[in-house]
Amino acid sequence: MLINKLGKSFVFTTELGGINGTEIDESVVKAREYVGLDAINIHDCPNARLRMNSIMAAAVINRETGIETIPHFTCRDRSLLGTQADLLGAHALGIRYLLPTTGDGPQHGPYQSKAVYDYNTARLIEVIKSLNQGRDANGEVLKGQTQFTVAATATPAAVNLDAEMDNVLKKITAGADFFQTQPVYDAVQALKFIEKAKAFGKPVLLGLMPLKSLKMAEFVNKNVAGVTVPPDILTEMEQGKTGFEVACEFIRQVYRQVDGLHIFGMGDVAVTNKLIAFTKELQG
Repeated sequence: MLINKLGKSFVFTTELGGINGTEIDESVVKAREYVGLDAINIHDCPNARLRMNSIMAAAVINRETGIETIPHFTCRDRSLLGTQADLLGAHALGIRYLLPTTGDGPQHGPYQSKAVYDYNTARLIEVIKSLNQGRDANGEVLKGQTQFTVAATATPAAVNLDAEMDNVLKKITAGADFFQTQPVYDAVQALKFIEKAKAFGKPVLLGLMPLKSLKMAEFVNKNVAGVTVPPDILTEMEQGKTGFEVACEFIRQVYRQVDGLHIFGMGDVAVTNKLIAFTKELQG
């Protein structure tokens, strides 16, 4: 079980992405193709685009494959009342891990809907932890209690690392149990983040997003907030180094210092499996 490995053994997680429409069988088949994976994250309508409910999709994938799932759960779409009802339902469906996020605002998507944002991410973590104690958001006693383990995000490549560590501490104070970070390409920056994060005593799974091409690397630099591909890596890729080789070199430099990897494989099961196998080889 993931909960028994966190902070004790090296952990591998990845992201399945949101499920478009009703065809969840395709996602189940893909999930079964992963080798050596400890859990799969399921997105909650990323970029404010319609996808299957992350809780329900995660429950189906877990039931069909036996792989533990970590559904994302946004502040964007639910009132405080609706949030608590959904969380109780998630627990009844067997969900035991959650990743609370703010959620991309509706302006990023195609629908003329209004964001709710009754609470921020830290407050959502507090609500989840309150349910774990058998109490609702007002402190009223419930019948029974939930058993959620809470993941949280962090940005190792943040320009202001001290401010980012303040955010990490706020999430830990609210009750976050472990972190799955945004992708990072600069190993020196990653290790600097890890050194600071270790002081808080929570497991950190470092984000790794293999670059498919030089064009993708340039796109990431221009368009993905909080993620930067260093100039030396761009130069190496211009000279023919592959994104997979870049990822392997990064792993070599950081794997001894982290609790695991969170691989943003963008649906490429084969590359994700190769990175897991490569890391395990390094570990002997």
